[in-house]
Amino acid sequence: MSQEIAVVGSAEFTTGFRLAGVQTFENVPDDEKPEELDEAVEGVLANDDVGIVVMHADDLDYLSRQTRQNVETSVEPTVVTIGSGEAGGSGLREQIKRAIGIDLMAEEDGENE
Repeated sequence: MSQEIAVVGSAEFTTGFRLAGVQTFENVPDDEKPEELDEAVEGVLANDDVGIVVMHADDLDYLSRQTRQNVETSVEPTVVTIGSGEAGGSGLREQIKRAIGIDLMAEEDGENE
């Protein structure tokens, strides 16, 4: 059974992913994020068919402490945040490392972990 990709965020954020074929998504309008985002994220995290959850990095600020902790520690599904430039390449590197357990860029950088 293959794992699906799910996207959570505003309609503007999810539309590109939907056009690319992502079928699992939760649209949360910007003006409803404080109330609705936790529920949407928790629902996707609980979906056994989902292997990767994509969110905008700025949306993490709207999550409750408990939901944000669930997002940051989730391995299955893996949560990938994009946007805002805050995390940069090292943030994505850490997310991939957490998801698969190895640092794919270690040799490239001359590091051994």
